[in-house]
Amino acid sequence: MPKMKTKSGAAKRLKVLGGGGVKRSMAFKRHILTKKTTKNKRQLRGTTMVHPTNMASVRAMLPYA
Repeated sequence: MPKMKTKSGAAKRLKVLGGGGVKRSMAFKRHILTKKTTKNKRQLRGTTMVHPTNMASVRAMLPYA
């Protein structure tokens, strides 16, 4: 049986933590920033956790993480 492949795009964007959660960066912070408010851009900084409703698809993309 062949090995399962990790989705390389997901591996670059997501990090699995020790407790089983998955860390991700915020979306909507790459371009067209002039029309976004300073408060909105400030709140998009940093990282957050993947929502539990998306964890099944994330686990499928990262089978060995």
